[in-house]
Amino acid sequence: MILDGKKLSKNILNNISLEIKTLKNKPCLAVILVGDDYASSVYVNKKIKTCNEVDIKSIDYKLDKNYKEEDLLKLIDELNSNDEVNGILVQLPLPVHIDTKKIIKKISAKKDVDGFSPTNLGLLLSNDTPYFYPATPLGIMMLLEHYNIEVKAKNICIINDSIIVGRPLAAMLLNKGASVSICHKLTKNLKDYTLNADIIISATGVLHLLDDSFFNENAIAIDVGICKKENNKLISGDINYEKVANKIKAISPVPGGVGPMTIAALMFNTLKSYKEKNND
Repeated sequence: MILDGKKLSKNILNNISLEIKTLKNKPCLAVILVGDDYASSVYVNKKIKTCNEVDIKSIDYKLDKNYKEEDLLKLIDELNSNDEVNGILVQLPLPVHIDTKKIIKKISAKKDVDGFSPTNLGLLLSNDTPYFYPATPLGIMMLLEHYNIEVKAKNICIINDSIIVGRPLAAMLLNKGASVSICHKLTKNLKDYTLNADIIISATGVLHLLDDSFFNENAIAIDVGICKKENNKLISGDINYEKVANKIKAISPVPGGVGPMTIAALMFNTLKSYKEKNND
């Protein structure tokens, strides 16, 4: 079975667009990009394009790579105080002279539509409800739910330990009753974890890290990895799709799997922020 994130995301975005048409005002997302990293620029442009498609107003800040940390903190303060702004997204990674943790902490938890703030992550880890779930983990959970893939009492292996994917996703799955193993570059004998897992979620960006020898026949594979050629064209993910797809129960493709779901989840969070502020 193919877990078609592209198709599902279109349905989610269509429903978001229809709901926005019923609102008095448009939700507003502020998107901040510091520097000229190619991949970051591509991701930001996709997010802005999707905002336009669903009728979310976007305020786009494309800042010089030498932009000062103190000026970025001031900008976020201004956006936190701006009642018309419902969500604030700072595209990562930031230039090395800027303290990423300090920037994330500055964003109001009620506008943190990326779900990375200490408040939102703390609520999630304490099995409470955060203002927002991080977009990629939320997109993955939406994908699993749509295909009626139960996570309760399942063994799940996540190959990623970042706050963007692995850590918040592990907490979300634990809160749903799953048994979760988090693996990373220091993990020994990775197959010991993957072969015993019902669901494997990989987000390393290492091309074809996993072939069919890493999976049992009943496994479900979620590929979050993005690997590019030198000319930046997307070619594949962490999982060797051709070798694995017909030998396991289900798999998400790259492209067309988790990527579109991440953007759909971001739009979902922005609309949610607007509705909670306006009691709609």
